[in-house]
Amino acid sequence: MNRIWNYLRPLLPGPDDYRGIRRSWRGDLIAGVTVGVVALPLALGFGISSGAGAESGLVTAIVAGVVAAVLGGSNVQVSGPTGAMVVILAPIVVAHGPAAVVIVSIMAGVIVVIAGVLKLGRLVALVPWPVIEGFTLGIAVIIFLQQIPSTVGAAPHASTNAMVAAVESVRRADWPAVLAPVLVAIAVGLVMWLSDRIHTRIPGSLVAILLVTLVVGVLGIPVQSIGALPSTLAAPAIPTTSWETILSLIGPASAVAALAAIESLLSARVASGMADTGRFDPDRELIGQGAASVLSGLFGGMPATGAIARTAVNVRSGGRSRLSAVVHALVLLGAVYLAAPLISRIPLAALAGVLLYTAVRMVSVATVRSVLRSGSSAALAFCVTAVVTVSFDLIVAVGIGVAVTAFFALRALSSSAGVHREELPDPRPGDERIELLRLDGSLIFVGAERVLDQVRETRAEVVILRMSQLEGLDATGAHVLADLIRELERRSVTMLLKGVQARHSTVVSRSGMLSSLRHRNHLFTDLDAAVEHARSHVERSHADPA
Repeated sequence: MNRIWNYLRPLLPGPDDYRGIRRSWRGDLIAGVTVGVVALPLALGFGISSGAGAESGLVTAIVAGVVAAVLGGSNVQVSGPTGAMVVILAPIVVAHGPAAVVIVSIMAGVIVVIAGVLKLGRLVALVPWPVIEGFTLGIAVIIFLQQIPSTVGAAPHASTNAMVAAVESVRRADWPAVLAPVLVAIAVGLVMWLSDRIHTRIPGSLVAILLVTLVVGVLGIPVQSIGALPSTLAAPAIPTTSWETILSLIGPASAVAALAAIESLLSARVASGMADTGRFDPDRELIGQGAASVLSGLFGGMPATGAIARTAVNVRSGGRSRLSAVVHALVLLGAVYLAAPLISRIPLAALAGVLLYTAVRMVSVATVRSVLRSGSSAALAFCVTAVVTVSFDLIVAVGIGVAVTAFFALRALSSSAGVHREELPDPRPGDERIELLRLDGSLIFVGAERVLDQVRETRAEVVILRMSQLEGLDATGAHVLADLIRELERRSVTMLLKGVQARHSTVVSRSGMLSSLRHRNHLFTDLDAAVEHARSHVERSHADPA
């Protein structure tokens, strides 16, 4: 029992989470209010864009904002609905209906919690930078395309592909009538752009929403609004469903869980480098985000993730403890109870404008240029990840991007391996029958045959193979090397191994390399001893029989 407790204790909240509040509470309150103001239009917009509804987005921001702040592994992470999650939820809503979002949220949350308990959080470090940036670019493009139907005032197309749906919405739109919502979206974008130019701390999205909603109401511009919202939060409830439905949603829930884990950990990792915000625990962060999605689903919300944009606003506004994320959720809760009638009048095109501008801001031209200039392998991984994200699937895109990066990394690693001929110390007559070869780099499954082909060409009677400089050796490389030893020994070439490193001893013994040697004494740790043994072997084989 003590062992279990010691294992789980670091994954649970404790007093250390709040020791800095005495010093930071003023900044936390200001940051929390600021983030709440910024998050309100985003929560509404992401809820509508996903197909689950504006209420679902608000519920998620409120419930997940509190739960992830208390249970998560970051002191400044702000959680809620995000653009990346909308991208993956929209096809689920099309295929299974809005009710499936609640079930997927709970299932995905459980999966993420299990990943946290198993301490898989550090695996996010395996995602390469070009893949992350390509993933971000792809998400930005999809978010932009998803807003086209709302912007042109057309019903979303049934296709799960954002590009197809956007093209069809434009094609089917009644263009003389869609000028009004298009102008509303453009106006929102312009106000947000001007707000950014005036001061970065101005909540441009909220200012734009208020101004445009006021103008639309005063002038009576015919655009569709959000519609009625509940003035209270619904009580938590376990959704009723069937095993057939649960089984059909295992795949989508797994994809949502993978995205939630990746996005949350990346967001928290970026935030931890923005300021002195305390320790970040990736495993605990998974537990917090998973629990947030479970609770969000029970309240009728969506899956939650850490939101990098809102988290960045939190840090830049002075947030240094979990209090700021909790305050952000309370601000949104106050909006539900006090301003639901006003929120219901916000034009859908205005929210579309917020998300269009947000998508554009997600793309950093400087970052894209930096990736493309980082080398052909990085550029290819970046482009492939972005294209697959837009064309097919987010999780598949990350997998393919990692695979592309791994391929080039392995190719570079294998190209570093080589065989180099060295001079014997203190040359003597007969040394021309001995070959001293040094293995460098990594002898792995990629390129092992190519490297060792150079050894096969030897015409010497004795070959000393130096392995002390070998950086990497996998099972395939060791197996190929064992086959080479057997082949040369059959050709009466005596093989001597020198300098097998301790870290390679297991794979060397299991591959059959040692048993392939003619004698156990043909394994050396000292070069001089190996050279003397080789010379004595040559002398014996060429000694005068008389």
